[in-house]
Amino acid sequence: MKPTYIIAIALCASLLSCKSKSDETTATSATKADQPTSFRIAVGSCNRQDLPQDYWNVIAKDSADIFIWGGDNIYADTADMEVMKSKYNTQKTNEHYTSFMSSLPNAPIGVWDDHDYGKNDAGKSWTYKDEAKLLFMDFFDIDSTHAMTDRGGTYQAKTIEVGDKAIKFYLLDTRYFRDALVDAEREDRRYQPHTDDNSTLLGDEQWNWLEQEFKTSDADFNIIVSSIQFLSGEHGFETWGNFPHEIQKMLGLIEKHTLNNILMLSGDRHISEFSQKKIEGLDYPLTDFTSSGLTHSYTSYDGEPNPHRVGEVVTKTSYGIIDLNFESEVAELTIKSTEDREVFQNLKLKYRTEQ
Repeated sequence: MKPTYIIAIALCASLLSCKSKSDETTATSATKADQPTSFRIAVGSCNRQDLPQDYWNVIAKDSADIFIWGGDNIYADTADMEVMKSKYNTQKTNEHYTSFMSSLPNAPIGVWDDHDYGKNDAGKSWTYKDEAKLLFMDFFDIDSTHAMTDRGGTYQAKTIEVGDKAIKFYLLDTRYFRDALVDAEREDRRYQPHTDDNSTLLGDEQWNWLEQEFKTSDADFNIIVSSIQFLSGEHGFETWGNFPHEIQKMLGLIEKHTLNNILMLSGDRHISEFSQKKIEGLDYPLTDFTSSGLTHSYTSYDGEPNPHRVGEVVTKTSYGIIDLNFESEVAELTIKSTEDREVFQNLKLKYRTEQ
């Protein structure tokens, strides 16, 4: 497989509305002479809407092309949908947030996690998941013409095209279909892995959709967004590691469909870190960039196992920047402070083996 790179969207891009119930594609025309040479993605998760929001002014200085919400976009934690609606409104109308989002060439996209789903660590048995879904859709301005309307969950694909290049986001729902977690026998763990291969994280419907999206993708860059960590699976909290057979299923699909230039994004943990693993079918390491949290962090963190970690764990509030450079054919991942844009850590990904 010969990797290629997505060309960035021009700053004058306009968001196109879908005319039928389908996942979205945004297209921008550009002549070969004025094609941008880079595309910048900002990402973050774990945002308490009742805490100061002026950090959006900090992120704005990075002039990103799009912002990706990684889950826990608000902290609702309620069965009262009027309360949840009010909390979403608090976030969506915050002056710092609206100023930042209006400055972006592309509308924000994202996934949910447990706190904006409505209940801590909740899965498919959550009584109010469909009501919470409607509020999620309102927050992201997803209308009734979208394919999400007529199916369970909030999963969707978003493709951004510029000229003959494309970047595709797979926004996964790790809540709506997820089976109950298994309580850990060890005192230093909250959960332990399932041993029942019939248990599921994504559910059959979402798996079938994802395989079809992989199968039909000719995007130059493929970014998989999961609210929970994919590669770090030994810490005993929520992780794909609690469903080891689902990890193998994802890796099998990646190997089968040979997507170009894959990157995974995750949140949830109130820490930020990079994880990498060499897998069959890729000539570069699969990377999971965990970016969390925006307003609060795991300040009492004192270590946890992650055999795939690259670098150190960041325990201060942070956001992520992903720079795709199409001239050097390098993607640079950066963990930055929400206070002053201090660079805590960065990682360069080289998708061409000859570099």
